[in-house]
Amino acid sequence: MISTKQTVKEIAIAHPLSTRVFQRHSIDFCCKGKVALGSACEAKGLDADRIVREVEAEITDTEDSPARWEAQTPDALIDHILTAYHAPLRTELPRLQQMADKVLATHGDRMPEVLGELQSVFTTLRSELEDHMAKEEQILFPMIQAGRGEDADGPIAVMEHEHASAGAALERIRELTGDFQPPEGACPTWIGLWAGLADLEKELHLHIHLENNILFPRASESTGA
Repeated sequence: MISTKQTVKEIAIAHPLSTRVFQRHSIDFCCKGKVALGSACEAKGLDADRIVREVEAEITDTEDSPARWEAQTPDALIDHILTAYHAPLRTELPRLQQMADKVLATHGDRMPEVLGELQSVFTTLRSELEDHMAKEEQILFPMIQAGRGEDADGPIAVMEHEHASAGAALERIRELTGDFQPPEGACPTWIGLWAGLADLEKELHLHIHLENNILFPRASESTGA
């Protein structure tokens, strides 16, 4: 079913549940998904055949039936992105900001370099994401919904660049948090912050995948939703 010569992006589009495996092994399927699965595994020191088996098991052993968004209209996918990702982010980003600020203020003397940089990286990421979502909602998405996707190459290029920036910030957050493993003796807020950041990474990867790999290519081909 799956070949190591297929790109990670192709597998993620054809088999949405494969993203569970990719996330477990930190294989980028959104911003850097254009590489062959075998190459992606080699870069991370992973056994590509084992990853293929995991993906095939995920596909065949689960009862879940995730939506096949490549078969839906751009309008339907935009509605899903707004509901499933944009709306929750507007609540979650301020919540995580408050926690990051509190952990730095309370425990900054324990890990000053880590917590200080973490708060800075997250604050920048939050600002960029909020600005990014506004541009999508006010400029790009209306263009696509109006059937003007073929004229949206410029805005799409900007969004993809910003997605890459967000991906780099997520990578740095994972490094700073030690793969989201809280240190011994961490308080409940600290533990909750690490868990929230892990969930943010998971959701943003799926969010960016839907846009970069499905919505934007479909929009460029579409003359109407």
